[in-house]
Amino acid sequence: MDLRGTIVHLLINWMLSALALWLLPRIIAGIQVRSYGTALIATVVIAIVNTLVGWPLRFLTFPLTLLTLGLFWLVLNAFLLKLASVFVPGFTVRGFLPAFFGSIVLTVLHYILHHLFFYSNAGLLY
Repeated sequence: MDLRGTIVHLLINWMLSALALWLLPRIIAGIQVRSYGTALIATVVIAIVNTLVGWPLRFLTFPLTLLTLGLFWLVLNAFLLKLASVFVPGFTVRGFLPAFFGSIVLTVLHYILHHLFFYSNAGLLY
């Protein structure tokens, strides 16, 4: 894949992630996203929080994750989603349960949208 294809792939992936985040409040009560523009910004912040905070926390909590057979990562993802909402005006997560279920639904939505777009256009973007 050339550079242009990679950039297009990243931009489409970003837009699909923002779409999943924008759809999230329609499924999970306690989460608010003001607009699609807010979702675009929040998606970038979520990626930054996952990179800067998520990976070190995943490394430090690996023994606990191992003991819980990976279930602790669900709690960690909820914390990271809640943390990202602190930095983005217009993106609100009210409480642990909306963050917990929101992180699960967000992952599923992104997976579905990603596969619908990229696999229905097989060969065009991969």
